[in-house]
Amino acid sequence: MSTEYSARHLSVLEGLEAVRKRPGMYIGSTDSRGLMHCLWEIIDNSVDEALGGFGSTIEIVLHDDGSVEVQDTARGIPVDIEPKTGLSGVEVVFTKLHAGGKFGSGSYAASGGLHGVGASVVNALSSRLDVEVDRDGATWAMSFHRGEPGIFDDANGRSPESPFTPFKDSSELRKVGKVGKGVTGTRVRYWADSQIFTPGAAFLLEELTSRARQTAFLVPGLVVQITDARTADPITEVFAFQGGISEFVEFLSPDAPVTSIWRLNGEGTFTETVPVLGEDGNMSPQEVERTCSVDIAVRWGTGYDTSIHSFVNIIATPKGGTHQSGFEQALLKVLRTQVEANARRLKAGNDKLEKDDIVTGLTAVVTVRLPEPQFEGQTKEVLGTPAVKQIVTNVVTKALTERLTSGKRDDKAQSALLLEKVVSEMKGRISARTLKETQRRKSALESSSLPAKLVDCRSNEVANSELFIVEGDSALGTAKLARNSEYQALLPIRGKILNVQKASVSDMLHNTECASIIQVIGAGAGNGRSFENFDLSSARYGKVILMSDADVDGAHIRTLLLTLFFRYMRPLIEDGRVFAAVPPLHRVIIVNPGSKPNETVYTYSEQQLHETLAAVEKSGRRYQEPIQRYKGLGEMDADQLALTTMDRSQRALRRVRVEDAEAASKVFELLMGNEVGPRRDFIIAGSSQLSRERIDV
Repeated sequence: MSTEYSARHLSVLEGLEAVRKRPGMYIGSTDSRGLMHCLWEIIDNSVDEALGGFGSTIEIVLHDDGSVEVQDTARGIPVDIEPKTGLSGVEVVFTKLHAGGKFGSGSYAASGGLHGVGASVVNALSSRLDVEVDRDGATWAMSFHRGEPGIFDDANGRSPESPFTPFKDSSELRKVGKVGKGVTGTRVRYWADSQIFTPGAAFLLEELTSRARQTAFLVPGLVVQITDARTADPITEVFAFQGGISEFVEFLSPDAPVTSIWRLNGEGTFTETVPVLGEDGNMSPQEVERTCSVDIAVRWGTGYDTSIHSFVNIIATPKGGTHQSGFEQALLKVLRTQVEANARRLKAGNDKLEKDDIVTGLTAVVTVRLPEPQFEGQTKEVLGTPAVKQIVTNVVTKALTERLTSGKRDDKAQSALLLEKVVSEMKGRISARTLKETQRRKSALESSSLPAKLVDCRSNEVANSELFIVEGDSALGTAKLARNSEYQALLPIRGKILNVQKASVSDMLHNTECASIIQVIGAGAGNGRSFENFDLSSARYGKVILMSDADVDGAHIRTLLLTLFFRYMRPLIEDGRVFAAVPPLHRVIIVNPGSKPNETVYTYSEQQLHETLAAVEKSGRRYQEPIQRYKGLGEMDADQLALTTMDRSQRALRRVRVEDAEAASKVFELLMGNEVGPRRDFIIAGSSQLSRERIDV
């Protein structure tokens, strides 16, 4: 590398070259996530039109050749000549960065796009992009190859591999058909460039349908249709909702209601200094007044999960921003005031509510609309406009206070239930923190306060130690003899523990079995959402192994234990320290001829048993009848349990992982939550896959 460094060493990337050189700056990554971001850029342009009242239908088609097409019935991209560049509006939109109708020209009062780079970025990262515009009684078309306009020869079919001739002297917006008077719309079809995106990057149907459903909720009356034509039998889904964000909250809510859906809305104004492009082509600072409208739907339920979704001009902001901060600040302020005013009735004492207490069981959709919002980056995951925070705070404070102090009978009843819920969560949080502070073992002296039923190990080396949570006293007796007392500890539990998905933090801490498990592990407990009170470094064991019987009851106990770990000790799972033991189902003794000793084989499923027996018969040997079927761990002797389930050199363990916390949370809510209907539907739908022989009766 040369030590010389001067101006001639600098690279100046112009136009779409910069996008192709540094795609991550514009779309985040070049895997499926980046591919989906490109699709959102095109869809959001159509949604911005619908948001402004133009067009009521958006169709998205995933074609079997890897391309995707987005159609709308909006105004259509302008086809006339843009005076500064001398290019058609279509070419300006798809080839010029920071160009479009969202820079204060009055075309959009509120839009998700504001940087003017979305369509041009997608074009730059596509091996081919075709756009057709219905406008002014005609259909206009233009094609691009990696951002360069020109003509494809599609004699052998429409493909990015078709021969391409770029325009030389001037570009041509082709007139390819006629449409009826007043018919307008835009169709964009593109093929993502394999030179840019990683192999295996693909459009994700589940993510697409989720986003389409979300958009239909946020723009009442908009119809969004998705067709997946990548399979022999195309799939089509249509989303259209009239109820807006109230219907969205109802869809998102996983539990029974404590309050009905409350709408909190209003607006406020603020001024900001923005650079304005003058007629002479120069930018000059100018103070403008902005209006920010706020519309929020909230509902508290009996559960303990929190679901807050925030949006700016229908663009999702998954990492929040000033609007979400203002919402949460107002919630805390108003509910603290109401609890203090009713402290005697609620028996709240002098303790103060915290954010986690008030968002427990909350489902909320927070939407704001304003011109030219300030986002942090092109991916628009965080709103940065400072003035929005105070406007949202003022709107929520006023509307929520009116609701909580209303004299209407229904409002009073719901407000009382809500205040009781948040105070109960506050008390549970304080109890969890106290448990962490007082029940953690930090020295040998403190170990005497651990539960008497714990059979501890001798080693103090955390990484090498193992805690077996054992079902029942009979299994404990066998496990005591089977374990290696140097590094294996045992904690028996009595039957099925509390279902913590339905219980509050306080109920969980007052349950003997749950409290014992948390106390023995010694790292404290979270509150179901935040794990700041959980200290992974203080966990007393390197592995926690759930050892239950290999039957339906054992599976249920294991599920209850996993629910406890997921809700209150999730960092243990995320660190890969929670395992499920795999005890055998059968013991087969194979008789060997002559004086050769008999062979013992353990099998772990009915299929493995049949395969083993078939192999024995095929080899000309025989096996002892009857074959032993273990109904529980207590039926094994110590040597058998050690050999099959506890001895590190012989056993098998299943590590419990959480790849997607949100998906896992939905599964736990489905299996263990309060709502019976979805669980019944799930059982009925899966009943055909269950063999009667697998059920112990």
